[in-house]
Amino acid sequence: MFGNRENVLAGGLMSYGADFNEMYRRTATYVDKILKGAKPAELPVEQASKYHLTINRKTADAIGVPIPQAILLRTDEVIG
Repeated sequence: MFGNRENVLAGGLMSYGADFNEMYRRTATYVDKILKGAKPAELPVEQASKYHLTINRKTADAIGVPIPQAILLRTDEVIG
């Protein structure tokens, strides 16, 4: 189990982690506020609110790990 999709693309079984694209968009919002004069110390701290589940079905089959249908229905991306 990994924290980012790239490891699954390289052959890992699965990943579950924050959606980095969404985090980058949120970062751009913060930069915009700071450039408009907001004080960084006064901006609220945010946590990731969107997560991404990726499963590599080819790897699962190769190591004999069955992936339940309930998990596949919740998966954002199935590779292989």
